[in-house]
Amino acid sequence: MNLHKEGYRIIAWSFLLIMALNILLYRHTDILWLKYFFSAISLIAFMLIVYFFRFPARYVKAKSNEVIAPVDGKVVVIEEVFEPEFFKEKRLQISIFMSPLNVHATRYPVGGKVVYSKYYKGKHLVAWHPKSSELNERTTIVVDNPVIGPVLFRQIAGAVARRIENYSKVGDIVEQTADAGFIKFGSRVDVFLPLGTDVYAVIGDKTRGGETIIAGCPELKK
Repeated sequence: MNLHKEGYRIIAWSFLLIMALNILLYRHTDILWLKYFFSAISLIAFMLIVYFFRFPARYVKAKSNEVIAPVDGKVVVIEEVFEPEFFKEKRLQISIFMSPLNVHATRYPVGGKVVYSKYYKGKHLVAWHPKSSELNERTTIVVDNPVIGPVLFRQIAGAVARRIENYSKVGDIVEQTADAGFIKFGSRVDVFLPLGTDVYAVIGDKTRGGETIIAGCPELKK
């Protein structure tokens, strides 16, 4: 199983802490069942931590005007909204909610040049709250794709998430499905596409980041 680089330090420290606690328990108690019980709980906890930071390889062949799901999760929003931060006009929003058991790596939904990347410190409302996209801790990234133009995606922290990692820098040339960052412990990602986009996903669909094709955008007029 491949692991995301954001997990290396946490996994290492978790292993050392769990080992230290088990050593202390084994040295200071003779209650056999308690030793076995604590060891079993420790092993399960460590396996869950490792599982959370998994980073599976994903391969998909998409058309030049198609958009890939940036994360694993469940499609919870498909609607036309006014996007006030970058476009300042109506866009089609597709939102994907991630549970703590989903892969939390974020991948680029399209390839192109990063033209906008900004972090906002905010609240930690539950990720499905209607105002979480505007009020929660978040990052906004816009990739200018040569075929369909600028595509915005927003990493949003949830009630549990307390840290967003964003690797995008203005001027970067990025590839579709490449590693764009990580949201730790429960979150949501919004994607903003041109009006008239042909949406393949429906509410309730389960997505696989870097693999599920969620939409086909109209191509830029030459």
